[in-house]
Amino acid sequence: MRRTRIYIILILTTLLGIGVVMVYSSSSIYAWNNMKDSAFFLKKHLIYLLFGFVLMFAAMAIDHDTLKKIAKPLFLISLFLLFLSLVPGLSREVSGAKRWIKIGGLGFQPSELIKLTFIIYLADFISRRKDVINNVYYGILPSLIVLGVPILLILLQPDLGTAISLVGIAFIMWFCAGMSYNYFLLAGLMSLPALYFLIFRVAYRRARILSFLNPWADPKGAGFQIIQSQIALGSGGLFGQGLGQGKQKLFYLPAAHTDFIFSVIAEEMGIIGAAVVVLLFILLIWQMIKIVRYSNDDFFRFLSIGIVSLISIQVVVNIGVSTGMFPTKGLPLPFISYGGSSLVFDMAAMGLLLNASRKKEVFL
Repeated sequence: MRRTRIYIILILTTLLGIGVVMVYSSSSIYAWNNMKDSAFFLKKHLIYLLFGFVLMFAAMAIDHDTLKKIAKPLFLISLFLLFLSLVPGLSREVSGAKRWIKIGGLGFQPSELIKLTFIIYLADFISRRKDVINNVYYGILPSLIVLGVPILLILLQPDLGTAISLVGIAFIMWFCAGMSYNYFLLAGLMSLPALYFLIFRVAYRRARILSFLNPWADPKGAGFQIIQSQIALGSGGLFGQGLGQGKQKLFYLPAAHTDFIFSVIAEEMGIIGAAVVVLLFILLIWQMIKIVRYSNDDFFRFLSIGIVSLISIQVVVNIGVSTGMFPTKGLPLPFISYGGSSLVFDMAAMGLLLNASRKKEVFL
């Protein structure tokens, strides 16, 4: 798998480089206007990037047996931190959501950590109980508890998008483990009332759905983000307006350096630039899938499946939101959006994937 690892590292490095350039391009004017330092977000992004590399190399070096042993403690610690994000005084509320905690000057989102530790623990759980995965008492119910506890805590923040992402990751891992289709169908039917309550009975989520269907019905309100994103996509043309020359980032497009950075790429680098980014992600995911295909260890096979699902879901949702294919949801574009918890833990996940590739018998 040495060649596959080299391809992954090269593609990952390219995406991270694009991210550094686009974070500065999309945030410099906003940073100067608000912080009097055009490189404010770039400097912080580089610090997060450094932390990300440290975690990635640590994850690449961790012993396989040790990782299995600490899977459960890591998951429990993550659940505790997720709980702390709901505790007044320790949590930091932004726009009505309690998703951040600050300990000793270090602030991060426990929901980003829980996605990674959940994948590690669920991979360990499935590898141990693969033969009874369809048994209600030994497979189904314990799996639902492992998923249900973090989902409940995430919904209390509230963060429906991350909760749905976690469910998607779990379903893909269970499906690959051979769980019966009947359970997926039953789970889908049982979740419909909950989804209706969580989406259509909550005003701001209902507004997001309605604005997704017709953003021009409220162009200065709920539909503003989608409209500005589509303007950015359309104004880029084939070759773009030039690096740093985009107009929508000038206080029109909200979260230009985070959730909608793909729109800035399309505006400044054009359809060709955006297509190159999409192609890089496709190549990255394809190389990641190779590691899954040639795995000879159950734990690392399911770990790899979870990591591939994590990155793929984030890429698809972010680009889908930017292009108007999905309702607005604050998921960053992996390795490109402005850093923080998502960048650090996504890089740690890639380190684990590269670690898993060492447990292979087939070399490509």
